[in-house]
Order: sequence, then structure tokens, then C-alpha cells
Amino acid sequence: MDKPTIAFIGGGNMARSLIGGLVARGHAAASIRVAEPVPELRDALAADFGVQVFDNAGDAADGAALWLLAVKPQVMRAVCAELTTIAQAQHPVAVSIAAGITATQLQRWLGGPLPIVRAMPNTPALLGAGITGLYANAETDRSQRERASQLLDAVGPTVWLDNEMQMDAVTAVSGSGPAYLFLLAEAMQAAGVAQGLPPEAARTLVQQTLLGAATMLTQLPEPAGVLRARVTSPGGTTQAAIETFEAGGFRSLVDRAIAAATERGRQLSAAND
Repeated sequence: MDKPTIAFIGGGNMARSLIGGLVARGHAAASIRVAEPVPELRDALAADFGVQVFDNAGDAADGAALWLLAVKPQVMRAVCAELTTIAQAQHPVAVSIAAGITATQLQRWLGGPLPIVRAMPNTPALLGAGITGLYANAETDRSQRERASQLLDAVGPTVWLDNEMQMDAVTAVSGSGPAYLFLLAEAMQAAGVAQGLPPEAARTLVQQTLLGAATMLTQLPEPAGVLRARVTSPGGTTQAAIETFEAGGFRSLVDRAIAAATERGRQLSAAND
């Protein structure tokens, strides 16, 4: 497939990860443009990747076939307002990674019907180990969907959804999900120290345990429940811990946490409309 000119509107961490992934996979740096108002970030992107950089969104977007809107939800409307004339004249594919901002809102803020793709990558994308949920509106054709996939595939696998309402759940499960594992790691390390382990030993044990378990989840065919049962010998130490989790309402707590994050995504949409 041809490699179109891509304009990144915003040059923060996620944009940087995507740019690095694209360049590593052979996308010409000269066909990547970045609009970033912070001079230090702008200069670093140019120095590290050789991409074209601009302090103005319109200059970066003009003539680009695909836009990656990588700004915070709270400023998305204002940024789109700067791009309305170009958007309606050139009809690029607009890919947004802003949580809670709907395709309908983006079309309205960009002045009318456009191919819109919503994307929710997560922070492991910084290491090329992310996962991204994707949704495309009815104006987006197959080739445009493929271009969006190529962009996000640069930092990990992608999952397409047919129902935009599910994007808030993607945000709650995978977009916010790394923080849940970090919280678990914090708690496990602190508990290990409380049981007498040196802090550095506890940290190393927790890190490698979570890495190993994640590797098993992704490389073995059995579902999580089967893997858990396999480790849980009757009457053993693991069973004692699992029973304590269950008695404390662990599953219900996770369910409420995911529901709260999903609802917060819906609130972001309403708050920024």
C-alpha cells in the first residue's frame, strides 16, 4: 500500500511512539508532519526522527491525506475549529485518539461529513507493545480503514469495533488498563515488604511475575480461568490467596472500576460537546 503524508496534530508521548513505530517500519520521515506548540518537543521530534515540524496545526495538516488528532479532549474542539476550512476542502481521514470524543462531534467540529476513525491506544505503545481499539464511521471506506490500521499497527495489534458505544469500554479496559496492573504491582510489592522481603527483591519478584504471567496469557491457548486453576493447587498457598481475594469482592470491585471508567468516558463526551 502507498504511504500517504500523515499529519500529527499534537506531538506528545503517544504521537512520538506512533512516529517512531512508523519510521522503524519504513515510512519516510519526510512524509510525516507534526504540529506541536511546545518548541522543545517540536525540536526533539525533528532531531530524533527527521520529520517535518510546525507550530501551527493548519500548516501541518494542509495536503496530508491522514490526520492523527493527538490532543487532549478538553482542547479538541478548539483545535478542530482551526482546521475546518482545510478539512472540508481536502477531506482527509481524521484519526482521533482523544478519549470520549465521538465521531459525530468530530465531524461537527470539522465542519461536516468526513471519514473519521476513533482510536484508543494504551501506554505500552511507548515500547511497541500496545493494543488499540478502532471504530470507523460510515464515511470511511475500506482503504481508509486500512490506512488507519497501518498507522496504529506501528505500536501493536489493533481490534476493530462495529459499535461506537463500545469505545468507552475499550478505554476502560485497555486504555486505562495498564494503570490497574501498576496498582497491583505496587500493592504486591508493599505486601512482600510487609512479609519481610527487601524492597528491591520484592520489586524484582513482582515485575518478573507479572511479565511471566502476561507472556503465558498471550502465548498459551488456554483462557485466563484455566491458567489460574492450573496454578491453584487444592489446599495450597495460592488457594489461600485466591480465596482471600474472592472473599474481599475482588471480581465485583474490578467490575465497578471498569464501569466507572466507562461512564467517565461518556461524561467526557458530554462535557466537551
